Formats: sequence, C-alpha cells, structure tokens
Amino acid sequence: MGEIRASTVLPALREPVTLHTADGLSLVGELARPAGHDPVATLICLHPLPTHGGMMDSHLFRKAANRLPAMAGLAVLRFNTRGTASERGRSEGTFGDGDAERYDVAAAVAWCRAAGLPRLWLVGWSFGTELVLKWGNDPAVEGAVLLSPPLHRAGEADLDAWAASGKPLLVLVPGLDDYLRPAEARQRFARVPQAELIAPDQAKHLWVGEPSVRIVLGAIVHRVNPPAWPLPTEWEDPA
Repeated sequence: MGEIRASTVLPALREPVTLHTADGLSLVGELARPAGHDPVATLICLHPLPTHGGMMDSHLFRKAANRLPAMAGLAVLRFNTRGTASERGRSEGTFGDGDAERYDVAAAVAWCRAAGLPRLWLVGWSFGTELVLKWGNDPAVEGAVLLSPPLHRAGEADLDAWAASGKPLLVLVPGLDDYLRPAEARQRFARVPQAELIAPDQAKHLWVGEPSVRIVLGAIVHRVNPPAWPLPTEWEDPA
C-alpha cells in the first residue's frame, strides 16, 4: 500500500481525443476511464480562465483524471477550450470570453454522447463554472459541480434556468476565495433551490494542497457515485 500523493497516477485507460465544434474548430483533450470495466458516470471538466493559465492540466482536473477512474469508476474528459494550450497541444481558435465557448461545451457533451459514455456531469472550475451555468444546461447533462464560482459572466437568468431544470447542482465555495465568499454565494445561489453549497473554511480559490484536493474529489464522488465514497488515501495496484 502506498499513500496517494499529488504525483500519484493510478491505473486507467487513457486516450487522446479531438472534439469538433459546430463553428468548425478542433479542440484537443484526453479521456481517462476505468481499466477493466465500464464507467458508472462521466465527468466533463471545464477549466479555469485560459488567459490566466487555466487549461485541461490545471491541477484539480489532472488529479481527477489520475485518480478517479480507478478509485471511483468514473470516466474523466478533459479538454482545452478554444485557443488554449497545454502539454497535449493547442486547441484551434481564440479565446471567446465565455461566449463562443458555448460551442466548446456543446462539442464535449456531443462527443460523450456519441462515445456512449454514461451519466454526464459537468465539473467547472472558476471560469469553467461560468461555462457550466451559461451553456451547460443541456438535456443530456445529469448535473453539475461548480468549484470556486466567481459569478462574473453568469447571471440571475442562468441561475434561474438551472433552478427550472431541476438538475442537481453542487457548489464548492472556498472560505477564503478571492472572488465570491460563502455568505454572498449562499445569497446568490438561493435562486436555485436544489443547489447544495459546501464552504470549506480554510480553502482558497485554487484549492492548492492535498487536503483541499481531497475535499474537492471527495465531494464530487459523494455526489456522483456515493458507493465509492469515502475515497481511500492509500492504494495498492491489484495487478
């Protein structure tokens, strides 16, 4: 048995993917899924602001892809939105300030549907939460998780649409967030009766450090695949 650390990469089937948007762009990404059995649900990860370093390899999403296929039976799709680059490559196009990215969200959902992946959940982080709220309320999407939502681009109409959909919405607001603190978040998300808000006291916007990572991944799994919760802190490769 070994302790799960920031650099831990657990067994999974990993493959590069290319998403094609309705406005003619190709987006680079990766799908990680359980080795040896079908996934029980799928996470579609929407990364933080690319003009401030956000990309598909932003640490929470990289660790989700490295751990959750093995630990929780989840498929994890990560991709670079238009104009965003990472080790995997650069997606075509240019940053659309959260507007043109509607096509990127739609392309990711369509790709997962075409691949036959089950139970699609959107997981947005910071800027990615704006994309979830504005463009992710798709009939094929079961629910969504918001990490550090700033609520800069998404407004009351977007929240009202999520409320009307009845889709589950899990909201993680760091107690020490740089943009939206828990008290204001509770007021603003009160428009969505089904929203569940979790506010870890000492967490910050970027969720740096293994304790914060475990809070986030544990909350996602508890909501999306409860039988796999709590997540282990040690791992032994069955092989």
